Amino acid sequence: MKRTILTLGLLWAACFGASAQMRLTLAEAIDLALSENPTIKVAELEVQRFDYVKRQTWGNLLPQLSASGSYQRSIVKSEMRGGISFGADNTFAVQGDLTLPLFAPQVYRTMKLNNTQMAAAVEAARSSRIALVSEVKKAFYNILLAEQSLDVLRESQATVQRTVDDTDLQYRHGLASEYDLLTAQVQLSNLQPTIIQTETSIKLAKLLLKMYLSIPEEVEIDIEGQLDAMRDQVLAGTDGLTADLTENSDLRTLDLQQELLRRQLKVANAGRLPSLGAFGSATYSGNDMAPFMGIGGEDASKYFWTHPITVGVQLSVPIFAGLTRMNKSREIKNQISQLSLQRTYAEQQISVQMQSALNDLLTAREKMFAQERTVEQARKAYAISDTRYRAGAGTILELNSAQLARTQAQLNFSQAIYDYLSAKAEYDRIAGREK
Repeated sequence: MKRTILTLGLLWAACFGASAQMRLTLAEAIDLALSENPTIKVAELEVQRFDYVKRQTWGNLLPQLSASGSYQRSIVKSEMRGGISFGADNTFAVQGDLTLPLFAPQVYRTMKLNNTQMAAAVEAARSSRIALVSEVKKAFYNILLAEQSLDVLRESQATVQRTVDDTDLQYRHGLASEYDLLTAQVQLSNLQPTIIQTETSIKLAKLLLKMYLSIPEEVEIDIEGQLDAMRDQVLAGTDGLTADLTENSDLRTLDLQQELLRRQLKVANAGRLPSLGAFGSATYSGNDMAPFMGIGGEDASKYFWTHPITVGVQLSVPIFAGLTRMNKSREIKNQISQLSLQRTYAEQQISVQMQSALNDLLTAREKMFAQERTVEQARKAYAISDTRYRAGAGTILELNSAQLARTQAQLNFSQAIYDYLSAKAEYDRIAGREK
């Protein structure tokens, strides 16, 4: 139901063009990506394709029925010595053939191979979903970080603007020097390029998110939530997080590839086994040789009809195929050995990635705690510096330094939360968690 509503909202927004806006939570963005992203649709179609492949193999065990018909007209008949010709001028024939496999070991093993192929396609689709969810989360958090940074910079800009106005007023009354005024104005001017760059980064981050969600570029999106409000998620720390790689999609894919090769080996070996099948054939044919053959006397029909029916069984025993089957088996065994080595090495690599993700989580969590204290200290230091400056006991350099420290502390705090959430998204991808 949620996906239907989101899809309808997307269509409505697309119809209204640039004037339309969509508001999305993280959960809604993930649901929309999983329902609209072409990568997911392709993966689902691949699962469907292997379902058809499986049905094709199963169809080889069903009876095969075919029919054919022919008409033949003799232009020049066969002749004997003396100029006597024989044969029919016109011949009609209709034939039906029926075959039924009774024992087909290669088909049986191919069906088991198809089951493994289906499982591999399902895992590939799951891997696509896991990767997409991770990318959507990171893009969403990136927008939150940029918007949070923009709010901090604009707040800083407003504070510095107030300082400039106050210093300008003091300068006109002879209470402040021109140096103090210029210093405040320079600090204000230095903020503008950073604000413009942050606004641009927000636009680019939203374009990336819209690409993942398959939303047209002309449709504006707004995301709900604030990065600092996600502090509670960081407080949870690494509770319940383990280094278990059981659900890792890359390793599961390698396991399924090994199983596929083992199934292929059994299919190849089944080519050495005998197969047994039943067959039947029914023919109904007629020609105009009846008068010539003297059948039926003067009242004989013009055509002579026959309808033979045959049935039987056929046993096929492979004896020698130029060593192709043996070398095919050796080739598959070689691939199995290669994949086994790749799987061992991949597990070591992914284990390192998992440990790195856990370390990033712990590091970001500690950084957030440290920056949270720094933000409070920087705010208090700025308040003291601002009071001293307005009382004439402090300098503009002290005030500027305190303002920069407060701004940087707030940005670092938001960055620490983003680093944790981004590391958590990466951990979920490695651990094989879809949401």
